[in-house]
Amino acid sequence: MTVEELASEYIRKTERVFEELRKAEGPGSPEPNGARKVVEEARRYLQDAKYYLEQRRFETSLASVAYCEGLLDALRMLGFVEFSW
Repeated sequence: MTVEELASEYIRKTERVFEELRKAEGPGSPEPNGARKVVEEARRYLQDAKYYLEQRRFETSLASVAYCEGLLDALRMLGFVEFSW
């Protein structure tokens, strides 16, 4: 698989996660404002990934979407959000 194909696949997968993303519920759920800021930063990384893909800067696109995925995973592990890859 080429870097271009990897970046495209990760972008598609991450877009689906944003469609499914929901706030975690239950006792001890974290303060939502901080989580919201991180989700918005993750969205910006996804937009960057799409931009760089269009510019044919595939390695930068892949790095951007990887940062996005890392932020989302961290939020999930901390109990801020719920989703599945």
